[in-house]
Amino acid sequence: MIIGFTWGGWITGGTARNMAQVLADDAVVRRLAPICVVQSKQDPRKDPKLKELKALNAYERGDYVKRQGWAKMPGEAEPGSKVADECAKLLMISQ
Repeated sequence: MIIGFTWGGWITGGTARNMAQVLADDAVVRRLAPICVVQSKQDPRKDPKLKELKALNAYERGDYVKRQGWAKMPGEAEPGSKVADECAKLLMISQ
């Protein structure tokens, strides 16, 4: 039976739910990150802030985006860390 689960590609219901949740979370991040980029472009001080963002280490950029408020979506109390990280990546490649 164990061989069937590992070699047959079978998974348990719990594992399937976890995988589905991860895929759903990733899809949401991919949809919200471009909104974050648009919000950054509407910031009147975007140019100096983007220079500051570029000067940071990669692991600091998501926190910087969160502090600017760009990753905060309408109706949310706090910006999402994963959205901020993905937004920072998009901002780096769009510049």
